[in-house]
Amino acid sequence: MYYVYVLKSQKYKRIYIGFSSDLKKRIKEHNSGKTKSTKYGVPWELVYYEAFFSKKDALKREAGLKNYGSAFGFLKRRIKNSLDRT
Repeated sequence: MYYVYVLKSQKYKRIYIGFSSDLKKRIKEHNSGKTKSTKYGVPWELVYYEAFFSKKDALKREAGLKNYGSAFGFLKRRIKNSLDRT
């Protein structure tokens, strides 16, 4: 399985969109500060993920969300309550 996921920083009002074949391991890496792009937002909380059988499909979805177009806006509206949680 391949995963596209959304993390929310508990420290700052920031979200991160990523891709992984091992979601649990990847979240641990983000929270240990080993990931350059997320080390300043630790701790991170998983607020959403999608699972794919195809790596190609997952990477396409991640790219679509990271493009911050309509797919990203739709997802933010869909998970609004999860993003607003404190």
